[in-house]
Amino acid sequence: MHNDLKLAIAILNGYPKSSRERFDAANVGHPHDMYARFLRSYVPQATLDVLFTADLDSALPAGAHLRSYDAYIFTGSDLTIYHTDDPRVTRQVELSRAIFEAAVPCYGSCWGIQMAAYAAGGEVRKNPKGREWAIARRITRTDAGKTHPLLAGKPDVYDGFIMHLDEVVTLPRGATLLATNEHTHVQALEVRHKNGTFWATQYHPEYNFYEMARLISARAEPLVKEGFFASADDVQAYADAMFALHANPDDPALRERFAVGPDILDPLYREAELRNWIDALVIPARRH
Repeated sequence: MHNDLKLAIAILNGYPKSSRERFDAANVGHPHDMYARFLRSYVPQATLDVLFTADLDSALPAGAHLRSYDAYIFTGSDLTIYHTDDPRVTRQVELSRAIFEAAVPCYGSCWGIQMAAYAAGGEVRKNPKGREWAIARRITRTDAGKTHPLLAGKPDVYDGFIMHLDEVVTLPRGATLLATNEHTHVQALEVRHKNGTFWATQYHPEYNFYEMARLISARAEPLVKEGFFASADDVQAYADAMFALHANPDDPALRERFAVGPDILDPLYREAELRNWIDALVIPARRH
């Protein structure tokens, strides 16, 4: 924790307004709130601004104003980054490229890792294996990842919260693959591009079992349609068990049901990427 550290951080929520309204109607947590919760705990003196980058009528930082922030965080999104005819997407890609130029550190999860790669010249496509949801299993640090500061303190193999359909399929020049698993080859990544550095994960260190349970409950229709559950009632039963595990993380039966351990239950391990990003990238690069 950095009690006296004053940072200015912009959290870039990539969901369009209609999707955020559906989150509210379904009692789903907003990802910017999850990041803000972590930051208020770890850097309580930080100034946090939430920018809704998919809203075409919202103002985005540009030019010299980009450097008024010490760091940027890209949340997830339900947009598709390779839909290049969608201005809600293209304005975010352009912003990411401008942040690279401005040399301000970035972090992102899910949509964020796709943004890091795509904005620097990589390729993102729909994952032919389908949706990876709830828990990404056996995420494995690469040789580079074992020594990279983003993954310092993580075990060599660990689980993470996840919900996505697309994946990075081609790394841009200047990228380093840090973690992978059987379902999604690119699970953690560093991208050095132009003047900037972007650390990112496909999985979500900002989530916990409570937030993932809320999301799964709201995604009942696609999860049933895609064959993961027989009915919406089954989805809700699964989500309810997740709620129970969040409330009782030491319950051996619940831990066994979900086959999880401290790497995903304990914030010391689960949130390591976020603390590492602040300590090893944001603080050394800060301008004021």
